[in-house]
Amino acid sequence: MWRASRVLVVVLLAAAASARAAEDCITIENFAADAVGAFPAGWRVRKDSAKPGYTVLREGPLHFLRAHAENLGMQAAKEKTWDLDAYPVLAWSWRPRVFPSGANEQSGKNDSVLAVYLLVPYSRIVGPKAVKYVWSGTVPVGTRLSSNAGNTQVRVLRSSATPVATWTAERVNVRDDYRAYFEVKESPKPAGIAVLTDSDDTASVAEGDYADFRACRN
Repeated sequence: MWRASRVLVVVLLAAAASARAAEDCITIENFAADAVGAFPAGWRVRKDSAKPGYTVLREGPLHFLRAHAENLGMQAAKEKTWDLDAYPVLAWSWRPRVFPSGANEQSGKNDSVLAVYLLVPYSRIVGPKAVKYVWSGTVPVGTRLSSNAGNTQVRVLRSSATPVATWTAERVNVRDDYRAYFEVKESPKPAGIAVLTDSDDTASVAEGDYADFRACRN
C-alpha cells in the first residue's frame, strides 16, 4: 500500500509539473493540425506563387514547416497576438539544410537559410516593424544589422555554413530586444511571427526547417 501511494504521489507531482510547464508557454504554431504536404493554415504570403515554397512535413510525432526557395525571397507570416510582458520570450526550433550560395547579410547578397521575425504593427504603407533573427552562413553571431529603412532590426543568432541533421532550439527575449533595438521603453503588442528562407539575391537555392513556435514566460 505504501509503495502504491508513493507511486501515486510521484505521478501527481509529475502531472503538476507538466501543467506548470505548459502554463509557462503558449503555442504560437506547432503545425500539428495541418495536413502533411500542404501550405499551413492560418499563414499568409504576399503572392500565391510563393506557397509551394512552404510545406508542412512530419518526422515521427513532430510536424514542421519545410521552406524551399529557388531564386525566391518571400516571407510566410502568421497573425498572432499575445501579452509580451507576460510572455516576453519567443522559442522555436530550426534546422538548416541548404545554404544560399555566396550569401552575406552584410552585403547585397542578403539571403539567409533561416530567419524568424517578431512582427509589430506600424504602418499600412510601410508594413510592420520587426525584429529578425537569422542563421547566417558567414556573418558572426551577435552582429546587428538593419533593413527596410530601419524598420527591421536584425540579429545574427547562429553562424555556420554547414547543414545539420538535428534541430537547434532557440529562446530569445523578443520584448527586451525590441525595446533595445528601437529605443523604446514600452512593450509593443505583437502582430504575429514570420519566417523567411530566401535565395533571390544570390539566384541560388536555400532550404531549411522550422518547428514548435511558442511564447514563454522565461
